Amino acid sequence: MGLASLRSNSGKVSRHSLKFEKRKHFYENVKKVAVSLSATKTISKKKRTRSRQKKLKAYDLSALSATLPDENSPPPQQDGPTAKLKFNCKSRTKLVEREGKQLQAVFSHPAFQSDPVAAIRQHLESTQPLVSKPAKKDGEGKRSTRKRRQRSTGVKSMET
Repeated sequence: MGLASLRSNSGKVSRHSLKFEKRKHFYENVKKVAVSLSATKTISKKKRTRSRQKKLKAYDLSALSATLPDENSPPPQQDGPTAKLKFNCKSRTKLVEREGKQLQAVFSHPAFQSDPVAAIRQHLESTQPLVSKPAKKDGEGKRSTRKRRQRSTGVKSMET
């Protein structure tokens, strides 16, 4: 009676066949995943949006959603070169030609020829909103901070 009698393979499957079945099952799973990945090639984008959605859950955006326009309303259309964010070569050359013509028109305008700085200022005032600087309170400024620094740097005695 040796060890050979204890390891009878009569009712059990061999180790080699178990490994083979395990590999076969693994490769079948890999094949299924490969088929599903080839069907949908945008999985990486979905993962990116999922992670963004998880990050957005941390913020309270209820106040922001009240000020935003409705989803069903059409977005406002912008005219001109700022409507497109990405330019290809053809559209870029068209833009350069259009801006060149606009620049020549500005240079040939009599108001620009008489006083260029005043013409530019008038154009900016008509197109850009005025930004008013907040008025400084009394005591705020360079002089008050300088005086404070000068007072604090003097020699002080411990008796007073």
